[in-house]
Amino acid sequence: MNNDTVHNSNSHADDFFNEKAMASRITPERIESLRSGQIFVFGSNLQGHHAGGAAALAQARFGAIWGQGVGLQGQSYAIPTMQGGVETIRPYVDEFIQFAATHPEYTFLVTRIGCGIAGFRDEEIAPLFAKAVALPNICLPLSVWTVLTR
Repeated sequence: MNNDTVHNSNSHADDFFNEKAMASRITPERIESLRSGQIFVFGSNLQGHHAGGAAALAQARFGAIWGQGVGLQGQSYAIPTMQGGVETIRPYVDEFIQFAATHPEYTFLVTRIGCGIAGFRDEEIAPLFAKAVALPNICLPLSVWTVLTR
């Protein structure tokens, strides 16, 4: 292993944790606008009541639709996080990762879903995104990368 690779005992392929590649796939902490082809990925509730946090921003700026709690809407993608424990979020994250895999024309900027109003910690949410590491069109928050590369 060379010095450009971050060691991760949880990884199936250390190549995915190359520091340079990871650095280009960190979601900015503050997103105020999107370029064409970028999708804002946010935590929502199943009812699609985008009243606070990143969900409110998604509705105000990126086309999230009131009443739609899951999936692509405008330049945003909703992942429900308010319906129970972390394991209730997993199927929606898996669905998102599959969607991203079939849409390489988009770059997905994943926010710290579930770590705001829903009250989860990065250490709880990050493992749900382990499969996303293999997809070059998914950007993750630095806090998620930090957990995944430990």
